[in-house]
Amino acid sequence: MSIPFPSPEWVRAYGAAINANSVYKAASLEWTFGAVALVVNPQPDIGIAEPLGIWLDLDRGVCREAKVVSQQEADGAPFVITADYAQWKRVIRKELGPIAGIMQRKLLLKGSLPIVVRFVKSAEQLVESATTVPTRFLDE
Repeated sequence: MSIPFPSPEWVRAYGAAINANSVYKAASLEWTFGAVALVVNPQPDIGIAEPLGIWLDLDRGVCREAKVVSQQEADGAPFVITADYAQWKRVIRKELGPIAGIMQRKLLLKGSLPIVVRFVKSAEQLVESATTVPTRFLDE
């Protein structure tokens, strides 16, 4: 059974997938920089009327919490990555790497780029974790 992205059920499954990823855990033991929020821009034609945030409370290789939040809550995270639905879909399908997406301005980063770049392997493993969630995209 596939789970619609970015539903609360998908986000919970994503948090569990992150915690099940031993490579992520090893690559992220030094991550002490706080939460990362992934924001999906509105796309009313597929049912996303307002910006939707995915809050990942990440600390030392563990996802302590994964939940759907408002844009306002997401903006409170030390790291906020914002993109259109189509770009997030490309990331989840591994067609666009998260760091490459930031560099190409397809994903917009609010937060310290030097810190993010230090954790390239962590970012790649966050994507790898997302690929393990059985996902149904709203525009398909």
